[in-house]
Amino acid sequence: MNTFPEADKGTSSMARIIARALVLGLLSLVLVGCSALRLAYNQAPSLGYWWIDGYADLNEAQTGQLRRDIDAFFAWHRTTELPGYIQRLQQWQQMAQTDSSADLACTQFDALRGAYLRMVDRSLEPMARLALTLTPAQLQHLQKKYDKNNREFEQKYIRVSDEERLDNLMDRALDRYEPLYGDLSNAQLALLRERIRSSPFDAQRVNTERLRRQTDLIRTLRELQTERGATVATATTALRRWHDRVMHSPLPGFAAYSDNLVRNACEQFAAVHNTTTAEQRQHAVRVLKDYELDLRSLTAQH
Repeated sequence: MNTFPEADKGTSSMARIIARALVLGLLSLVLVGCSALRLAYNQAPSLGYWWIDGYADLNEAQTGQLRRDIDAFFAWHRTTELPGYIQRLQQWQQMAQTDSSADLACTQFDALRGAYLRMVDRSLEPMARLALTLTPAQLQHLQKKYDKNNREFEQKYIRVSDEERLDNLMDRALDRYEPLYGDLSNAQLALLRERIRSSPFDAQRVNTERLRRQTDLIRTLRELQTERGATVATATTALRRWHDRVMHSPLPGFAAYSDNLVRNACEQFAAVHNTTTAEQRQHAVRVLKDYELDLRSLTAQH
């Protein structure tokens, strides 16, 4: 799988935009932390719509169809996926109390990746319906949104000093760790900073892949606009192929680079977790238990 850390904000195509928006408040909230998971989940359909609208500037007809598709997605997700999240949260509560390893962390990552791919698969058909209705002006709006995201990425990770880049990556990492464990000690902060400093993360290389994905998406969408007799089925196939190229980049060497990043992230997590105190681990157990109870409540609402 081709992936890279949180610095990859805004790189995805409409397929991943939809997938991310539809699952707003799910995996990311479980991993990053939220004191009102139930509220976030229940608000996710509306937040997801507004996020997608920010990329495509939808018209009235598109809005109605997309809202129906989002509602159908969450009806599926609530009944089909949430029970699995509950089981995993129970496992994590046990795992939080003992030392970890890179292999164990990567096993959990693989499980989350599987959940992500199921959500993408479920979102491809509604995404295809939307893609067939996009106008040239909306594609231009999407490109402008990408351009804005690209400028922000460059300002944060490319047109900065090494230390400034490190600071920005450190902030992103703390957004993951501190909601789970509470405040990190000075020694833990130093360990995390050194781990990030030695990471194989290459902002220029990541940006090249970001731009490739964006260009690939725009080209795919434009081809659908000009294809005679394009149907939802053919559009779904085209977008599935596009997403395959997201997951398996054609850029030489990027797959190995991506795998290395994932492994490094697993090693980083295990290293930080293994320094946590009994109090920090109990904090993590309480946070994960709260998530479990929230998700149980959500499944009971169905």
